[in-house]
Amino acid sequence: MYSKNKRVVLMSDDLFNFDAAPERRGSACYKWDSVADGVLPLWVADMDFPAAPCIKKALEDRVAHGVFGYVKVPDAYYDALIGWFASRHHWTMRREWVIYTSGVVPAISAIIKAVTSPGDKVLVQTPVYNCFFSSIRNNGCSVEENELVCADGSYTIDFADFESKVSDPAVRVFLLCNPHNPAGRVWSADELRRMGELCLKHGVFVVADEIHCEMVSPGYSYTPYGTLPAELQDNVAVCTSPSKAFNIAGLQIANISVPNADYRRKIDKAININEVCDVNAFGVEALQAAYNEGGPWLDAVNAYIYKNYQLLCSFVAEQLPRVSVCRLEGTYLAWLHLDGFPPSSEVARLLEEEYGVKLSPGQLYGRKAGRDFLRLNLACPQSVLTEALARLKKGLDAVAG
Repeated sequence: MYSKNKRVVLMSDDLFNFDAAPERRGSACYKWDSVADGVLPLWVADMDFPAAPCIKKALEDRVAHGVFGYVKVPDAYYDALIGWFASRHHWTMRREWVIYTSGVVPAISAIIKAVTSPGDKVLVQTPVYNCFFSSIRNNGCSVEENELVCADGSYTIDFADFESKVSDPAVRVFLLCNPHNPAGRVWSADELRRMGELCLKHGVFVVADEIHCEMVSPGYSYTPYGTLPAELQDNVAVCTSPSKAFNIAGLQIANISVPNADYRRKIDKAININEVCDVNAFGVEALQAAYNEGGPWLDAVNAYIYKNYQLLCSFVAEQLPRVSVCRLEGTYLAWLHLDGFPPSSEVARLLEEEYGVKLSPGQLYGRKAGRDFLRLNLACPQSVLTEALARLKKGLDAVAG
């Protein structure tokens, strides 16, 4: 379990030790302090690992300065952002395309405000990240669903239904999640191109949430929407952030890349109207450190999470015959299918209250599409995952019995 004073350190063989993690309970931690003592929280999407040493050093240097006023985002920030995506993902964005903001969810809300009118529809692919629903409804729009097709342990797109939905004149925006949370898909270049072409054909603006883009399993490759054919680039806003990959969500920093100048002007206005145009000075420093120096740490944490995924798959195959794990291509969020159990909201409540392990009920991500699923956060020390799986088995055995 957790040791209060242990910290991740750089090992002599240049590997990071993710088995050791600091005590988070009692640190005003949303993930741990929102649950009762003794409950293992494998729900909300943040990691239990400390940030990369390069990020901690950058923040220590900034604290040492001692003055924390309003921040002017420097040229070095844009250089780090553009350089990272060019070198790591072969996507070269231009500085003038970039609008910085406090987070991807505020970005999505502002973009919807900018390009829709109340009463319009926004298309999502369920099951999908639950905050999409609130961002849509808070802007007076309604949710239109293109339900993903689950078969053979993974998800595909029903393109006939997708075109039917985007051809509806009331649908003004397609909210894309890539990699997809919680389905775990990393959409291929062909899938992205087909969706983009259909949206362009029918006048539907694409908002691409690519916050999980750094978390990709071996054998898969993330395709930035920004690398698709040029004709698709005038019809998209791409949202990115180092917050998930580098576990710095509390520092509140994100970016929107909008190649089309007219859309960019509207979105920038909405960012200001929504008062999410000012960013955290520490987020500015952390992004630069992450994108300039954080590659080795990111590679190591991805490898560790994949081992946790393999542990989960082995445990489920051996111990839980009525449960299956969807193939995890990207994110650190495993999607568990429950065969013949009560609705996931009931199962999740029982697991937390009676067996001391908190997972996210799939119904958060679509009442129909997520009914028989639970989402499990793999970004924790293996010892925590092992204990959580033992509790999960006891709880699911009791429900099945």
